[in-house]
Amino acid sequence: MLKKTLNRIPWLGLISLMAGLLAWELVARYSGLPHFILPAPSDVWLSFIKSLSNGTLLYHTRITLTEIVLGMLVGVTFATVVGYMLAKSRTLEKILSPYLVASQAIPVVAIAPLLVIWLGDGILSKVLICALIVFFPVLVNTIVGVRAVPTALYDLMNSVRATKWQILLKLEVPASLPILFGGLRIGATLSVIGAIVGELVDAEEGLGYLLQLGDFQYDTSMVYVAVFALIFLALGLYGIVAWVERKFLVWQKENK
Repeated sequence: MLKKTLNRIPWLGLISLMAGLLAWELVARYSGLPHFILPAPSDVWLSFIKSLSNGTLLYHTRITLTEIVLGMLVGVTFATVVGYMLAKSRTLEKILSPYLVASQAIPVVAIAPLLVIWLGDGILSKVLICALIVFFPVLVNTIVGVRAVPTALYDLMNSVRATKWQILLKLEVPASLPILFGGLRIGATLSVIGAIVGELVDAEEGLGYLLQLGDFQYDTSMVYVAVFALIFLALGLYGIVAWVERKFLVWQKENK
């Protein structure tokens, strides 16, 4: 009965968020902790307004978002192509799997300095780091999605003498999209981590640089602003992928 009552309360999530912010404000104001350790939400808000009004936040957010979008495009494209090839060839999978799995055993943060040295401190190294983080989850979901297509559907396509391209576009792509979008959701959130890792290694712009700048200057409020900006970027990218998924998979709802 209580659960049903709570579910009917509008804006329950917003009320919970406001209660959390109020508790944070009270702890920051009356706990005696220094401002550089725990700034109050009101101080973070003032820092946000200041960085927004002078264009600092928008500039660095645009740089990071550009790296994320380019990294996702490169990582997703390469992962889907390689994933499809591995899904169709067990031999190729056995040859490449040890290298792919081994590449995931190495933290990207460990090889990020090398990529920056090889490719320079420009946008290319950040895009590549972002693409590497996105690559594996999309690759795995592509393989699983293609191999999940029922054999009976292949038999049906062969019975009408469909070409390989027709099988790909009319059967394999639509049938594997639900699983592929699962990988894209994961990749959308991980792409933010990839961009920040590259910026933290060596950058003079972007939200990662803003994080470091706030850290060096003991401006914890600015650090919080950058962190929240990253959270909203991840939520926004996840929401866009979910929206595209609903548009492409509208037939799933129609069949229910």
